[in-house]
Amino acid sequence: MPHDHDHGHTHIDPESGDKRVAIAIWANGLLTAAQIIGGILSGSIALIADALHNFSDMASLVIAFGARKIARRPADARMTFGYGRVEIVAALINYTSLILIGLYLIYEGVMRMLDPPQVAGWTVVILGAVALVVDTLTAMLTYSMQKGSVNIRALFLHNLSDALASVAVIIGGSLILLYDMRWVDPAITIGIALYILYLAFTEIGNPIRTLMLGSPPNLDNDAVVAAVRDVEGVVDIHHVHLWQMEEHASALDTHVIVEKKAWDRLDKIKSAIKQVIKDRFDITHSTLEFEREDQSHRHMELYGHGRQQEGETNDVS
Repeated sequence: MPHDHDHGHTHIDPESGDKRVAIAIWANGLLTAAQIIGGILSGSIALIADALHNFSDMASLVIAFGARKIARRPADARMTFGYGRVEIVAALINYTSLILIGLYLIYEGVMRMLDPPQVAGWTVVILGAVALVVDTLTAMLTYSMQKGSVNIRALFLHNLSDALASVAVIIGGSLILLYDMRWVDPAITIGIALYILYLAFTEIGNPIRTLMLGSPPNLDNDAVVAAVRDVEGVVDIHHVHLWQMEEHASALDTHVIVEKKAWDRLDKIKSAIKQVIKDRFDITHSTLEFEREDQSHRHMELYGHGRQQEGETNDVS
C-alpha cells in the first residue's frame, strides 16, 4: 500500500541562553559552598540543609545545560528521531528531584518542630539574603527562556521555589533574633515544601505524557480526525496515532481509506491532507498509509492499532 511522510520542526535559537545557564551554574556553586561553610561555622543545620537544596539546583542546572547541548545533535543511524527528547528527560529528572526535595524538607520540618534546635539567627539572615539575591538572579536569567522549553521551565520553577525558600529563611531568622521563636523556622520550611510539591506535581505530567507518546495536550484529536475525513476523496481513517516527537513538533501517523474512483488522484489527496493538518493544527510531521476503499481493512480501531470490538463504531461527534 502506498505511504508517504514528511517532517518539519519549529526552530528555536539553539544558542540562546547558554551563557545565562552557565552563569547560573557558577552562582549556585559558589552559594552552595558559602552556605555549607556558614552552616558548619554557625552550627546551623538549616543552612546546611538549604545548601543541599542549592546543590540540587546546581545539579539541575548542569543537567539542563547538558541537555540543551545534546538536543542540538542531528539525527543519526542510532537515534533516528534525533536527540530533542533529551530535554524532556531532563525536565522529568528536575521535577522528580523537586518532589524528593519537598518530601525531605517536610521530614526535616516535622523533626525540627518536635525539637527546635538552637540557630545562629544573624548567620541565617545574612546567608539567607545572599541566597535570595542569587536565586532571584538565577530565576531572572532563566525566565525569558522558560516559555520555549519544558526543561528550562522546570529549571525556572526550581529557582523560583529557591527564592521563596530564601525569603522564608530570612523571615525565620529575623523572628528567631527578635523573639527567639525557633519553631517558626520548621513551620515555614513545611509551608515552602508543600508549595514545591504543588509546583512539581502540577508540571510533571507534561514530560511524562510526552515520553509515554501521549497526544499533544493542546491538540483536539477528534478535530484532526474530522479534518482529514473532510478531505475530498477520503472515505475514513483508522489506526490514528498523534504524539509529540519533541516539545515543539507534533506528529500524525494514520491509515487513510480512499474512494476507489479517486485512487488516481492519490497524490492530490495526500497533499491536501498534509496541507490541512499543517495549516489548522501545525502538524508538520506525518506518515500516511493509503488503502483503497474496496481493498481496505474492515472494523479497525480509530486510535491505536487493533480491531474494533463487536458493536463499536469509529464515529467522531
